[in-house]
Amino acid sequence: MKTHSKEFEIEKMAHILEVSRCGYYEFLNRVISKRNVENQELIKEIKKAHKSSRGTYGSPRIHAKLQKQGISCSRKRVAKLMKQEKIQAKMRKKWKVTTQASKKEIMIAPNHLDQNFIVGSPNKVWVSDITYVSTQEGWLYIAVVMDLFSRKVVGLSMSDRLETELVTKALKQALYNRKTNKDLMFHSDRGTQYTSNEFKELANRHGITLSMSAKGRCYDNAVAESFFHTLKTEEVHLSNYRIREEAKTSIFEYVEIFYNRKRLHSTLGYVSPIDFEAAWNCTAERVI
Repeated sequence: MKTHSKEFEIEKMAHILEVSRCGYYEFLNRVISKRNVENQELIKEIKKAHKSSRGTYGSPRIHAKLQKQGISCSRKRVAKLMKQEKIQAKMRKKWKVTTQASKKEIMIAPNHLDQNFIVGSPNKVWVSDITYVSTQEGWLYIAVVMDLFSRKVVGLSMSDRLETELVTKALKQALYNRKTNKDLMFHSDRGTQYTSNEFKELANRHGITLSMSAKGRCYDNAVAESFFHTLKTEEVHLSNYRIREEAKTSIFEYVEIFYNRKRLHSTLGYVSPIDFEAAWNCTAERVI
């Protein structure tokens, strides 16, 4: 009756179907009430998921998280309820390259990666970038090394100086944390830190093939730079750091506790980097 209520009068349909009009409205109210109760419960779960994401998840990630919890609902319904409750993901800002391009063209490595961001296994391609954040004490510079396969941050370095040591420390940490392959590729932009003799020698000692973005093509390193957009949107822009140590602690916790372990990544099918690698390791062991 509800389906045809716009075409026919309820009273006439009730007469033909031999049901009371009052009975129909009572049934309709019960259905609506049940849906309202379900929606209220779902809203509670949506708010929990949104809070646990540090307020960063939109409806796609919220829906994926609810599905993993065994809560059955459509993505459209989640989006509708989030709009109703004014629950929104934090908006990203446009980004730009932050490192200074090297003028020493002789030190520039070829662009071996060439925007091939799909990798079949861990420790095949690492990507790296540098950014900076403001504190009341002054600038804090950050370098990361990320495994392109899982988008996991495997090396993190922070300093009050934008020097080569910033990126060598990040690479050394990544090498300490991971079992590397002989054919490991390391991609970065053309910043002077990456084109330095010190960094090149470190890479050579470990048999790493260096790759660098083509001139004027910032998207060649889009994955590493995109990570910094996420970091700034979900952590840095929400904070007012008094001193560098405070910023270091907060950024370390964001990367190691939230991003690597909990944050659902759309490229990975809405799982975290660590869970993505764990699933791959299980599959690899079964094949062996």
